[in-house]
Amino acid sequence: MIIYHGSKRIIEKPLIHGSNERNDYGPSFYMTLDLESAKSWASRNDSLGIVNKYEIEESSFKSLKILDLTNKTKYSVLNWIAILMHFRELDSTFKINNHLVLKWLEKYYIDVNDYDVVIGFRADDSYFRFPIRFISNDLSFDDLEDVFMSGHLGIQYAFMSQKAIDLLKFKGIIECDNRYLGYYYSIINKASNEFDALLNRPRDPKKKYILDLMREEDE
Repeated sequence: MIIYHGSKRIIEKPLIHGSNERNDYGPSFYMTLDLESAKSWASRNDSLGIVNKYEIEESSFKSLKILDLTNKTKYSVLNWIAILMHFRELDSTFKINNHLVLKWLEKYYIDVNDYDVVIGFRADDSYFRFPIRFISNDLSFDDLEDVFMSGHLGIQYAFMSQKAIDLLKFKGIIECDNRYLGYYYSIINKASNEFDALLNRPRDPKKKYILDLMREEDE
C-alpha cells in the first residue's frame, strides 16, 4: 500500500504531533492515497513542493484500529461534522448563533484518540464553509452528503498513533512540476462554484436541513 504526504520538505520520520492541533482530526500525520492530491497540496501557496512517498504493508494496516468515516453503512456525515466542530476554531458569533445545533451535534462525536488511523473527508480552510453553512441551516443534509461522499473534495488518512506511524516506510520523494502551480486553487475554485450553485438553488421541500433533523429526533 503506497501513501503520500505533500509538503515543502522531506519527511523521512513523520511526527504524530507535527500538524496543527486545530486541523480536521486534531494533531496527527495527514496523508492521501491520491498522488495528484498530494502534489496539488504540496504546491499550494504559489511555490512547488515535494511529495513524500511511504509504503505500509496492507496486512499491517488492516491490523490497526481504523475509523473510516467514509463508510456510509456505519457512519453519517454528521459524525464527521461533529468531529470537525470539536477540533476547528470557531468564530464566537457563529458559536453563539448556533449553540443549540452545536450542542445537538455532540451526540454524533466520536473520540478519534481511540483510533490509530482516521479516514475521512478533507475540509481545509477553503472547504470549511460547506459544513458551516449546513450548521447555519443554509445547505441541506442531502447536498452536503453528496458533496463529501462523492469524494470530490478529497479523502485524507490521519495517522493518529505512534503504532501507526512506525509502520510507515519512507520510500523517497516525488518532485512536482510547474503544472501543479495554481492547480490546488483551480480545484478549490471548481468546488466553490459548485457550492455556490447549490446555495443559489430554490429550497427543495423534499430535502432535509439540520433543523429538520433535529425536529424529527424530538418527535
